[in-house]
Amino acid sequence: MESKNLILIICTILSFFTVFAVNAVTIVIPSIAAEYGMSNIIQNWVTIIFLLVVAVLSVPAGQISGKYGLKKVTILSIILFIIISIVNVLVTSQEQFLVCRFVLGISLAFINVTSMAMIVSVFPPEERGKALGINITGVYVGLSLSPVLGGILDYNLGWRSVVLFGVPFLFAILALLLTKIDEEWSSFENIPLDIKGSLTYGIGMVLFMYGFTILNTAMGIALTVLGIIILIGFALIELREKNPVFDIKFFKNHKFLSANFASLCAYLATYAVTTILNYHLQYIKGLDSQTAGMILLAAPLCQVVLAPIAGRLSDKFVPQILAAIGMALGTISLFLFSSLSSTTSMEFLFVAMIIYGIGFGLFSPPNTNVIMGSVPPKDTSVASAAVATMRTVGQAMSMGILTLVFAFVMGNVPMIEQYYPLLITSCQITCLICVILCIASVFASFVGIKSSEV
Repeated sequence: MESKNLILIICTILSFFTVFAVNAVTIVIPSIAAEYGMSNIIQNWVTIIFLLVVAVLSVPAGQISGKYGLKKVTILSIILFIIISIVNVLVTSQEQFLVCRFVLGISLAFINVTSMAMIVSVFPPEERGKALGINITGVYVGLSLSPVLGGILDYNLGWRSVVLFGVPFLFAILALLLTKIDEEWSSFENIPLDIKGSLTYGIGMVLFMYGFTILNTAMGIALTVLGIIILIGFALIELREKNPVFDIKFFKNHKFLSANFASLCAYLATYAVTTILNYHLQYIKGLDSQTAGMILLAAPLCQVVLAPIAGRLSDKFVPQILAAIGMALGTISLFLFSSLSSTTSMEFLFVAMIIYGIGFGLFSPPNTNVIMGSVPPKDTSVASAAVATMRTVGQAMSMGILTLVFAFVMGNVPMIEQYYPLLITSCQITCLICVILCIASVFASFVGIKSSEV
């Protein structure tokens, strides 16, 4: 098999398991919460803490992997993933569980960046959209199978089987990387790491993201504002840095800026949907995790079908227009989700999920192609870090919005029947907020179409 095709297969499988590690655990959160006695707020933090770590590390991961080699960093990250997955099934408290999620986030932050950067490094521009479409298909297959496999495994074997599911497959990927891939990609080997910029970014992002999730308190407001100030300081530091961890000047490129902003808004608007639907099915409708997982298959299955098609189309047509159409459909679906209640029919839910799946499947590959194609080849690891950062920051803030609405509407309470009416109201409000964010993503997708910058 040609080396670049083997790399594409490896990276696509890695994309599957990075998604599975997040979304399969999301579907079994009610089981984990029941074992450790987690409140509604802590349940959301099972997902948020993971995404927060990935968001903080994605930017320095681009420079680190570019300096020490994409393959080498990928191998070390896989080893860490395997170790922490095994440790995770041995924990005895919710605090220990959250620590494991924290460490898992470290490993997947690097895998997210290196897998996409390797693909862009080995495929020429005329094949890049197709390759990225296939890789993103791995993401959508993960989204499709995560709720189904996670639900089946949890229902029959318990949540620990979900955590361990990827370990044997990652051992196989590790063997392929060590024995079949001889190439290494190091675009920044002679460039010093920007430690000052990385630390400033990390501190600012942690304060901002954590503060955002408790914005209903005075402490939350203070931390959010402080985080924003530090992130502004990070931008000023990077503008003066000779070898910045993230070149802020890339954002002068209209294509790069608009596509990244569209991606941020899209993930802000859509990521919490899976959690909302999962809570709706398991708590409001009273379904078990296995049945809920099978129902949740509808949306990501549409994404699996559309991702490679959208990737190929983005090589032939204006990708921003395809992305805008996708998010317009996403807007419609979120408006439909905002009306979910205890009496909502399953037929209505399926229609809304299919529209959602088609919309996001049409958005992501073209938008990613715009970002990765708007920088010089030597900076692909930086562009890959931008893609990962926008995705994970958007995902974490999406869960942050849901958590914030929970705090305002429900308070910090257990997920019991007495509070289900407040849970429904919280999810409806969150979906309406996300409708506005979807609309912003549509408009952002159109910006920079006429730009010739590369």
